[in-house]
Amino acid sequence: MQITIYTDGSSLGNPGPGGFGCVLLAGPYRKEISQGYRLTTNNRMELMAVCVALEALKHEGSEVTLYSDSKYVIDAVTKGWVYGWERKRFQGKKNPDLWMRFLRIYRRHRVRFIWVKGHADTVENNRCDQLAVAAANGQILYEDSGYQPE
Repeated sequence: MQITIYTDGSSLGNPGPGGFGCVLLAGPYRKEISQGYRLTTNNRMELMAVCVALEALKHEGSEVTLYSDSKYVIDAVTKGWVYGWERKRFQGKKNPDLWMRFLRIYRRHRVRFIWVKGHADTVENNRCDQLAVAAANGQILYEDSGYQPE
């Protein structure tokens, strides 16, 4: 079964409180996931959204089309940068914890990435943005244990 995923991340200040939102679609099924954090960055939330969405998949080897408005995530994967970073053990790169987490789950599926313009006419991407902002503004904010202030 083809799975479609939309993801978005947001931070209220960079760094600041942040959140992510995901919409997963598979046939008649729909799942929305979001979470907020006390102190994080926009890029961490964009990448966290992708990790959480892929981790939510129940079957290994899933065929996935993932839409994101994050050039940070999309370019790192589609242009192959992340593999060079991995070979160098992410030395000097931000968010190594999330990139390692991403690669572990990414390699378990067949994922095609598509960049979409943020805050445009992509209904599900806009929904992810709403989820991310609501999570960042929520009453329950978790600690982003991997966030490393500069």
